[in-house]
Amino acid sequence: MVFYIIGAIILVGVIAYVAVNHIPKKLHWILSIILLATAGYLLFLINNSIMEPLRFNTEKQIRYTEVIKKLKVIRDAQVAHKTVTGDYTKSGEDLIKFIDTAEFAITQTRNVLVKQKRGLITVDIEKRVVDTIGHEPVRAMFAGKDYKNMLKIASNNNIKFIFSVDEIQKFGNLTEPVFEVKVDKKIVLTGLTDYLIRQELEAATGDEVRGEFISVGSLNEVSENGNWPPYYDKADKNLNKK
Repeated sequence: MVFYIIGAIILVGVIAYVAVNHIPKKLHWILSIILLATAGYLLFLINNSIMEPLRFNTEKQIRYTEVIKKLKVIRDAQVAHKTVTGDYTKSGEDLIKFIDTAEFAITQTRNVLVKQKRGLITVDIEKRVVDTIGHEPVRAMFAGKDYKNMLKIASNNNIKFIFSVDEIQKFGNLTEPVFEVKVDKKIVLTGLTDYLIRQELEAATGDEVRGEFISVGSLNEVSENGNWPPYYDKADKNLNKK
């Protein structure tokens, strides 16, 4: 875009020079029309260079919001899966089946006294006992959430959610399961201006989604957070207040 603007400015200068030094005055009206047309084109380029990034950011946020909404549902499903099974899954389809069929155990904790022999005497030891008193369908947690379509983006059928699971070592031989679900930003932004897409993919600082992917979770640490900035969560906070 910058090169087009510079080229148009140079062209205006060349036309003006030729008009003054080489063109008869009776033909100056033709050059005036050319200059006006060139100036109009130049104004169009300048306006477009200002508005194009604004249009890009508006469309980008619309697309990101749609993807992040799906990632939040996937995250909730992964957390529920770990609560019930003790681990995460690397299959989105299995997550949907899990929500439809699995149940949370409803537990109750109580303290009981247990008699324990210590040498020649018997003492009462207090122990904590956890009783399962019922079950609740996992899908009840997802009421109002379109979990059956959480792997689909209506505006772009080419978007695929990449699932990864692993374990990280914590203390001694103890390990903790971790997960990550991500989407390639380049695919999300398909059809927008190329140079602005490149800038977005290289974003490493600022109040934006950093890196090449929109993601939730991490394979390097125990985390259920997404890599998007807080303003993508404002709608959720407002909904919770209501």
